[in-house]
Amino acid sequence: MLAAAVSACNRHQSALAPFGEEAASTRALTIVLLVGAVVIAALVAGLMQHAIRTPGGRLTHRQGMRLVLWLGAIVPTVTLFALLAASLPLMRPAPVSAADLRVRVEGEQFWWRVAYAAPGTSPVIAANEIRLPVGRTTMFELDGGDVIHSFWIPGLAGKMDMIPGRTNTLVARPTKAGRYRGVCTEFCGLSHALMAFDVIAMEPAAFDAWLTAQRRPAPPPAGRGAALFARYGCGGCHSIRGVGPDSAIGPDLTHIGSRRTLAAGILPMTTANLAGFIRDPGSTKPGVRMPAFPHMSDADAVQIARYLEGLK
Repeated sequence: MLAAAVSACNRHQSALAPFGEEAASTRALTIVLLVGAVVIAALVAGLMQHAIRTPGGRLTHRQGMRLVLWLGAIVPTVTLFALLAASLPLMRPAPVSAADLRVRVEGEQFWWRVAYAAPGTSPVIAANEIRLPVGRTTMFELDGGDVIHSFWIPGLAGKMDMIPGRTNTLVARPTKAGRYRGVCTEFCGLSHALMAFDVIAMEPAAFDAWLTAQRRPAPPPAGRGAALFARYGCGGCHSIRGVGPDSAIGPDLTHIGSRRTLAAGILPMTTANLAGFIRDPGSTKPGVRMPAFPHMSDADAVQIARYLEGLK
């Protein structure tokens, strides 16, 4: 049983492998409660065994009532108050200042719209990937674009619902660089289980450089892939900053080539996967709102995919 439980653990999507302060506090509280539960269960089992083996008549009514008072009322009350006192400080919201990074995330069917808002700068729009600076506080502003979703990065912080028309906030502070994974934990449609995202915690200097690079528009379109992207009307739903009009229907593709995954964390970012998803996204994500292009040739899809891969 232990081997089966351990085999289900990983380091990139586990609340037991924290890379944020809140997740670390939650794990510590979990361990304390687990140890306490085991100790209490062991004591109760020991009392049961002692009671079974003790001959009848050894305990008077007065002694029995005293035992019930202590073990049934006083000890549990003191224990519960101690646990409450230890838990309340962990439930206090983390402080946020005006200088902290804001990351707005909207859950869509079935992908993630992401906007970074650093103090004194215009927002940077991205999708299906979240990057965070280590050692800095980040406030997530969470909203549901269509139906209720739930935002969870197990190693960073707790879950938070994303409700259309209402903005919920979640404060987090990464403590360790690395690549992790987040998921949607509220059933939101056919491809709910296919709605994930990469989380990259970066050193502050690297994050600042990355955010500066993300502000730059895409290079001028060149080659057959860019012409095919325009001819098939892809720009009607997807924005590529600096190339044609902006559209907020689908994910922003300005720097899609720099992302490791495709289709909200489901597929590796390769030419073949990108071309296949362009032609028939529903075969990968049932219920997705992106239309299929059955009339598009494989060669055209590959050309568009190569163009998008070059948008770093």
